[in-house]
Amino acid sequence: MTPQDDNLLGNYLRERRQRLDAAKLGYTLLRRRTPGLRREEVAVRACVSTTWYTWLEQGRGGAPSEEVLERLARALELSAAERDHLFLLAQNRLPGVTWQAGVDVSPSLQRVLDSMENTPALVKTAEWQVVAWNLAATKVFVDYAELPPAQRNILLMMFRNEEMKKRLPDWHKVTRGMVANFRADVARTGASEHVRALVDELCEMSDTFRQLWQSQEVSQHGEGIKQLWLPDEGVLELEYSTFAVEGKPGLSLVVFNPRQQHDRDCVARLMARP
Repeated sequence: MTPQDDNLLGNYLRERRQRLDAAKLGYTLLRRRTPGLRREEVAVRACVSTTWYTWLEQGRGGAPSEEVLERLARALELSAAERDHLFLLAQNRLPGVTWQAGVDVSPSLQRVLDSMENTPALVKTAEWQVVAWNLAATKVFVDYAELPPAQRNILLMMFRNEEMKKRLPDWHKVTRGMVANFRADVARTGASEHVRALVDELCEMSDTFRQLWQSQEVSQHGEGIKQLWLPDEGVLELEYSTFAVEGKPGLSLVVFNPRQQHDRDCVARLMARP
């Protein structure tokens, strides 16, 4: 093993420091012989001493705390993936969960949704707020575009709308799993404080939700089968699969695939309606 391999953290910090654009960050370029920021400039940005930061790059500064690593990540303008790598090098673990609202959906992700013509699909947040969908989802579930953004929450629709009980043959089983999934999403994304108002609202409007929430059950959304009763069509069965959106811990893509041929035919008929 070379000396360079012995100082992976220091080498990483130095490379990230040298990659920064000094002019863009407001530093003068006069008498600057090396690319990026100087050690003392990074130290000031991270609120640590220049001596200690220098030792850190040299491999003799000791193990930084989580708080210091967070400040270094901000000072070096690291991406989420680079921040994770910094923690792995410094502490051999990923950083603690940090809440990210993550409600923006990229145009490319929306195109993925739109490409699934006869397969309902949507993107939801950790609060189960629907933030993107395709045409098939509006035909099978609800036209989200016609709802005010605040009403596009799956949990609110499930527990507030009595019509949902008619459309879901196994409503009690579905809601139990849904609340357990919701609790897991909240824990996974560090959203506990950010969903407090939503949980309070749901508890006030629904005794069922309050009892389920107090039961402390936790499970992953993953995949399964969703049954939906539709007027003039009967029961539609959809196999759903949930996928994490890379770089957006708060977002999940949920795809509902018609299970059998008669389910595919049903969706096709719905899509043909104006």
